[in-house]
Amino acid sequence: MPSIALQARQHLALTPRLQQAVRLLQLSSLEFQQELREALDTNPFLELTPSEAGEGAEVAEGAAGIGAGTTTTAEAPAMAGESASDAAMDGMPQDTSPYSDSSYESSYGDDGGGYSADYPSSMRSSSYRGGEDGDSDASDWVRVPVTLREQLHEALRLSPLDQLDRIAAQVVIEALDDDGYLRQDLAELAEVEGLGEEFDEDRLRVALRVVQTLDRPGIGARSLSECLALQLEAMPWDTPNRELALGIVSQHLERLARREHGELQRQLGCDAQSLQAAIALVRKLDPKPGNHYGRADGGYVIPDVIVRQVRGKWVVSVNPAIEPRARIHKLYAEMFARSDQTSRSPLAQQLQEARWLIRNAHKRCETILRVGECIVARQKAFFQYGEIALRPMLLRDVADELGLHESTVSRATGNKYMATPRGIFEFKRFFPRELETRTGGTCSAAAVRALIKEMIDAENPKDPLSDVVLTQELEKQGVQVARRTVTKYRQMMKLPAAEMRRQI
Repeated sequence: MPSIALQARQHLALTPRLQQAVRLLQLSSLEFQQELREALDTNPFLELTPSEAGEGAEVAEGAAGIGAGTTTTAEAPAMAGESASDAAMDGMPQDTSPYSDSSYESSYGDDGGGYSADYPSSMRSSSYRGGEDGDSDASDWVRVPVTLREQLHEALRLSPLDQLDRIAAQVVIEALDDDGYLRQDLAELAEVEGLGEEFDEDRLRVALRVVQTLDRPGIGARSLSECLALQLEAMPWDTPNRELALGIVSQHLERLARREHGELQRQLGCDAQSLQAAIALVRKLDPKPGNHYGRADGGYVIPDVIVRQVRGKWVVSVNPAIEPRARIHKLYAEMFARSDQTSRSPLAQQLQEARWLIRNAHKRCETILRVGECIVARQKAFFQYGEIALRPMLLRDVADELGLHESTVSRATGNKYMATPRGIFEFKRFFPRELETRTGGTCSAAAVRALIKEMIDAENPKDPLSDVVLTQELEKQGVQVARRTVTKYRQMMKLPAAEMRRQI
């Protein structure tokens, strides 16, 4: 028969405050800044820190791609989030969950304690000229790379074309991808909404030929074969084996990729020496000519921490550009405390959310800083000798040392970046896999990749090292890896195979 019974059991539950802390920790710098801006726009009890309040977002966005130089120009304002409004918090509902305050601290972790001469003078900023305080902005010294489309539009202005042909060429330029190719058919391009009937396929074909002559040879190609052919056609007519190389890229590119040299020699009717010279000429061509220009995408990276060497010691600090620049609005909090609003009113909930956001934002910075300091302490040799000195390290090693959960360390290292004198690196870069050596010791996979890179850089171009030889050379140095592992690491570094590296 059915019966009703009581059963006691224990289970873990995340409070809303801890859920917010976990979510903020796993956000990247840009996502965190966006989250903070949204909270400032929607929560009336939050305000920007008065000092440099107008620069917070600009510094965060301007720090991308500039590195440690930019992040040092912004001063970190003192956060007065709770002190300004503690008196107004009396009577507010507090989170009495066993996972609030003390449990939250223990589980989440607590440490206990250049200008370019190309620009006209009118474009110079006031900070470059000294401004009111005489300080200069580091962004004034950064030269913005010219994108492919900007370069082509500039070159097009010097071409003697009529108005319709110029517009057609501009349409073709805008249709190019970042590699410099025209992936869209001219017939489809002619049907673009807004173009008149006079912009037919024939006019666009003429415009394409104009674009292909504006700058670097190969720009505006519709296929790899056409791209390589355009570069060969731009060479002097008396270049040795030029015609033979044109025949290869125009009709036999797939056979070249399959290394069917015997069949190529038979199809082209040439001797082996001429064929090898033509193949060497083809290998010198650039399959992606658009990569020589700047990119217009917004793939910015803002470092979370900055590593500097001060008096022989490596010092880690939080990037001032990502520090939370928000605090409780003192006036609004005091007005709410004097009102007759209940503790369950929407305004009371917003005030409590504001307190949680400020605390969790600062806890996020503290955790990232602690993890960064631990990484630098364990990988100190990397900053002196480079990637070849990276030691094997696991997330568990950092978690045990800091007294954090491994999942917390994983969130604190995901999409987080470190600005160092050697460049900007993702935190995950410092956790290479462990490999065994012949002597019973260990080395990191990153160190093995660095050794492979050094061997390939020092090889004889006429007799490159195959993956089998690389494996044998690593064996001589005590590193035991399989040939397929060497191949995988070489492909990860985007290094071609030995046959493709051979120079004749």
